[in-house]
Amino acid sequence: MAPIKTPWTRLIRFVAVETGRVHIGQPVDSDLDVGLAYAQKSTIKAYEILGSTLSPGDAHVSSEVLTIHTLLSPLDSSEIPIIRALGLNYSDHAAEAKMAIPDFPILFYKPLKSLLGPGAAIIIPRAAQPPKEHLPDYEVELVIVVGKAAKDVKEEEALDYVLGYTGANDISFRKHQLAVSQWGFSKSFDNTNPLGPVLVSNSLIPNPQTVPLKCTLNGSTVQDGTTADMIFGVRHTIAFLSQGTTLEPGTIILTGTPKGVGFVKQPPLYLKDGDKVAVWVGGGIGTLVNEIKEEGKGKLTRAKL
Repeated sequence: MAPIKTPWTRLIRFVAVETGRVHIGQPVDSDLDVGLAYAQKSTIKAYEILGSTLSPGDAHVSSEVLTIHTLLSPLDSSEIPIIRALGLNYSDHAAEAKMAIPDFPILFYKPLKSLLGPGAAIIIPRAAQPPKEHLPDYEVELVIVVGKAAKDVKEEEALDYVLGYTGANDISFRKHQLAVSQWGFSKSFDNTNPLGPVLVSNSLIPNPQTVPLKCTLNGSTVQDGTTADMIFGVRHTIAFLSQGTTLEPGTIILTGTPKGVGFVKQPPLYLKDGDKVAVWVGGGIGTLVNEIKEEGKGKLTRAKL
């Protein structure tokens, strides 16, 4: 099995100034942190990619340059068949939470409605208010994007099924999470999971266990880790999830978060209305910047996916 080859190395999805339509493209500046530049309202240019994200063999990077008006998540919801996620998958995070290292991956699903794009508001719903009681929390994560149907994949061949990687902030509501054994409900509210900003090709991250991750809250660093601390690495995760189960193209897999989460701090650190949270993932993925809004307080920013 050969790795998936893409004509692009860094893919973004956006509404263009020139057309008012949604396009995919490759940033003209190969070193630009697109998400951070977007948050700073800087001008961002991209070469238009003609074709489909999930059909790289039929796509090519054109010479047409477009200007980003609205930056979107790199995959449209219609391209994502399912969201899989791992919990408690970093040894340093398990230690800070005083939880045992799991013998098997702790898995949960997330609905598509939980996703939102760069710059959109993360919504704390009325069902999870007040924040001081429900403890909304941040989680910077590396995200796997599956590029071709994967079933019963051998661990040594697992990376051949990866189209690329992106980032996420898996906002979690700890009161609901810790009350039950199933974590899905506490991580599934609408408009609570930023995704992006860039989908990087597998060729840019040949070893996904060396990727740095950071999270800042209102400008202060709260998480600073690396995927080297994963309990179940990317290869193992794909092999495990594909046992008897087909992972379809476009499947995204959130891989867990390193230490530094808010609910274990004394006193607990939690997200509240007006907070600004930024998660950064290395390897060319960049920064997701989102503001926190409590439902029912002020005007909400329309979520962009």
